[in-house]
Amino acid sequence: MHIAQGVSFPSPSRRGFLQLIAHPFERRLTCGWAIGTRRHASSPSSPSRVIFSGIQPTGIPHLGNYVGALQQWVKIQDGATSATDLLFSIVDLHAMTLPYDQARLRLQKRQTLAALLAVGLDPQRSTIFFQSAVPAHTELMWILSCTASVGYLSRMTQWKSKLAMSDNVALSDPDTKAKLKLGLFSYPVLQSADILLYRATHVPVGHDQVQHLEFARENAKNFNTAHGHFFPEPQTVMSPVKRIMSLKDPRVKMSKSHEDMKSRILLNDTPDSIRVKVKAALTDSIDGLSYDPIGRPGVSNLLALMSYLDTSHRSVVQITAECQGLSMRAFKDEVAKTLIKGLTDLRERYDYFMSAAQSQYLQEVVTAGNEKAASKADETMMLVRRMIGVD
Repeated sequence: MHIAQGVSFPSPSRRGFLQLIAHPFERRLTCGWAIGTRRHASSPSSPSRVIFSGIQPTGIPHLGNYVGALQQWVKIQDGATSATDLLFSIVDLHAMTLPYDQARLRLQKRQTLAALLAVGLDPQRSTIFFQSAVPAHTELMWILSCTASVGYLSRMTQWKSKLAMSDNVALSDPDTKAKLKLGLFSYPVLQSADILLYRATHVPVGHDQVQHLEFARENAKNFNTAHGHFFPEPQTVMSPVKRIMSLKDPRVKMSKSHEDMKSRILLNDTPDSIRVKVKAALTDSIDGLSYDPIGRPGVSNLLALMSYLDTSHRSVVQITAECQGLSMRAFKDEVAKTLIKGLTDLRERYDYFMSAAQSQYLQEVVTAGNEKAASKADETMMLVRRMIGVD
């Protein structure tokens, strides 16, 4: 496979299984996962650990996506042993649960792929693929849906939030009946299939996806009860990073759904764009600096962002002390400088992979990943079909 010239990927670290960025007050935390080796029925060649995670192709990731998920994926990859199977999927079928533009989806898939390579995922070490290229995802979804609980699905919060409904809304509500589509309601079953198809033992997730992983474990239990033990119940690998909040409304997380582009910083934002967005960030009129996410959410969000992107690896405590005498304007200038410096290499790598010269390389990477993922999925489905009696 053609490898892009001038780009080096990180090699697996020998200094520990996983090194993660922790809470900004505790800049570095080296964690050893107490993970037992698992071998499952009829799969003697299965790796001892399988790590799976996915990202929707919403285009160019923002800082919340990077710090909360993608940066952690790279650390997991670089710290994984050779016995660990790593799969990272661009879950494009999940992007269809709400109205969308087909041409835009194609572009966003390419942007997401380029971003995964830019942040440091190595296609020689990790399987990077498009969910839609592996038909077994939807086949397993149907099988799991036959034992999935509608009551459990009805209590999940994601479909309610995407339709801007209250958490206690019922399926019998007339407004729900009018707005809710089956794809949006049942997509957690597809998410379960994404995970179980590769018999994942561990799934890195953000705080807002914990409920979905619990549902995946529930679906694994339901299948195992109905057909015999086969699927492992995947363990949650929680991101150590707290939510990155919106620059315009620090009470809510950074999101592309916010109508104001100044609410978020994208990985390919130019230095000038970063300066403008940070300057416009909502803070407060209190003198001095302090990390207080409840009382001073805007200032605290900027301090956390500085810590996560600081190339000198300063903690929030250190940054707060060093910037204590600055005016809010001067402090924002320091925030912008730190973010610009921390994102420069990443932006350049992203632009490189998105260039026309690298189109063939992107296609080769995802084609190889698709084939590798499909091969693993076919092994699982051959055994599943035999267990459910349709082989």
